[in-house]
Amino acid sequence: MHRISTGSPFEAVMGYSRAVVKGPWCFISGVTGYDYATMAMPEDVTEQTQNCFVTISRVLDEAGFDLADIVRVQYTLTDAAMVDTIAPVLGANLGNVRPAATMVVAGLIKPEMKVEIEVTALKE
Repeated sequence: MHRISTGSPFEAVMGYSRAVVKGPWCFISGVTGYDYATMAMPEDVTEQTQNCFVTISRVLDEAGFDLADIVRVQYTLTDAAMVDTIAPVLGANLGNVRPAATMVVAGLIKPEMKVEIEVTALKE
């Protein structure tokens, strides 16, 4: 088993890994819209969503996977009205992959967080 960290302070404080690779599987924890290099969070949900995919792509690459290997995704939004706003970003990143997906509307742990994306990838 291989654990991957992005260096986010949340990982150490809350006791989790950004991703865990076990055999052909890669499980990526929920990713929010922070730019982890600067720990800055854009106000715009579209930018937050794109930042999520930047982080997810970087972690997948480090683990030896890519977006095409994603088989499951869960989106959590803080407001259902944001779906149409972020849909183009989702389609641009996963439109050709088309993993099994779930979208939930719920609160997140910090008020500036508007979207969180969790993925599971399988390397065949």
